[in-house]
Amino acid sequence: MLDPVDSTTGRSAVLADHTTIRLGGPAQRFVWAATRNDLIDVVRTADDARVAVLVLGGGSNLIVADAGFGGTVVRVAHKGISFDHDGERAVMHVAAGDSWDDVVLAGLAEGLAGIECLSGIPGLAGATPIQNVGAYGAEVSQVVTAVQAFDRAARRDVVLSAADCRFGYRTSALKGGDRYVVLGVDIELRRDAMSAPVRYAELASSLGIELGEPAPVVDVRAAVLALRSAKGMLIDPLDPDSVSAGSFFTNPVLPAAQVPAGAPAWPTGDGLVKTSAAWLIEQAGFGRGFGEGPVGLSRKHTLAIVNRGGATTADLLAFAAAVKDGVAARFGVVLDVEPALVGVTL
Repeated sequence: MLDPVDSTTGRSAVLADHTTIRLGGPAQRFVWAATRNDLIDVVRTADDARVAVLVLGGGSNLIVADAGFGGTVVRVAHKGISFDHDGERAVMHVAAGDSWDDVVLAGLAEGLAGIECLSGIPGLAGATPIQNVGAYGAEVSQVVTAVQAFDRAARRDVVLSAADCRFGYRTSALKGGDRYVVLGVDIELRRDAMSAPVRYAELASSLGIELGEPAPVVDVRAAVLALRSAKGMLIDPLDPDSVSAGSFFTNPVLPAAQVPAGAPAWPTGDGLVKTSAAWLIEQAGFGRGFGEGPVGLSRKHTLAIVNRGGATTADLLAFAAAVKDGVAARFGVVLDVEPALVGVTL
């Protein structure tokens, strides 16, 4: 029988209370790791006892089974941001438990540019290299120089270089496995009041600049936050369309000949093209706000599946499967799920 309360902290151990989509059953054990050493000790102790471990960040990219998690859930909670300056460059040393948007703000406050396009992304810093988070033409892989991690196989701390991480589109060597527990991230930024050339058309239009031009970093952050808010992609207790796991499907990367006629297309090299999952979903008959029950598409963005209240994870997966199957039937394209799935499959 799973205990829905952590007896040491009194905090809820029902995972629905720790995910942005508000779904997920109870944890057998729930521990808050307030320090880097606490995190390592909890994971090492569970490994010694052969108990399953779920390392939990902000819960913004996570779908957990209604049955919960039959093991130890450890919530990453250690924080700390510091800087090493070297002329026009600086390295931010960020603890895994820092809020990612706090990291963006800290960089801007230090007069540094390079992550302003990643403003407003929910979750913790430690999760960002795992799936190589990105938005508005930027990815965290462009600035990450190293990841500090606990290697559960070798039972020691390690430093992974950017090359070790093998970053790809919304993926890395850290994703899909449980060998490494991220402890911290090193990010190299440049001292500049201006952004890099803006390479996302919607953002350039919002800023009133030509594609490929730079803009003041503070303006870029403000524009990104406004765009994310308009799509329900900022966590907002007053916005029911933000009760989601963010983008539920990734944009497919396909051979050019397989991209449906009329679909947006962005060449990625080697004859491959990235197209829009949102376009495919809409053209397959699933428009914004689609769905009559407790789960449906966001009214602001077709990539977000929303818990409208009273939903279960089973409801979510059934709805997601219908969308996925509809796109496959219409276009022959199989969409990949972006959030991590725990105890369930799609």
